[in-house]
Amino acid sequence: MKTLGDGCLATFDGPARAIRCGRAIADAVRSLGLEVRIGLHSGEVELMEEDVGGIAVHIAARIGALAAAGEVLVSNTVKDLVAGSGIPFVDRGAKHLKGICDEWRLFAAAP
Repeated sequence: MKTLGDGCLATFDGPARAIRCGRAIADAVRSLGLEVRIGLHSGEVELMEEDVGGIAVHIAARIGALAAAGEVLVSNTVKDLVAGSGIPFVDRGAKHLKGICDEWRLFAAAP
């Protein structure tokens, strides 16, 4: 969708595709000596011409900020949506997301 300084925002037509893309990006740039942090959430977005916004976008950004180098970190929402996909996860615990109410349980998509 767009670049954000040293980051970018992308939308997908399914959460499993987003996870697989995130893992592929993290794996590909590692060979270049780079590490990326990827945060994923699934929710309603506001369409604004050639941009998106809304709470789901903010949640994904906050999750990405908590991801470790080379990690694809997802919300419990994303994990639940891909049940049965065979994608393994590691529980990263409940976290407070800056500017977002409540705690959010986060999971790392295993390589």
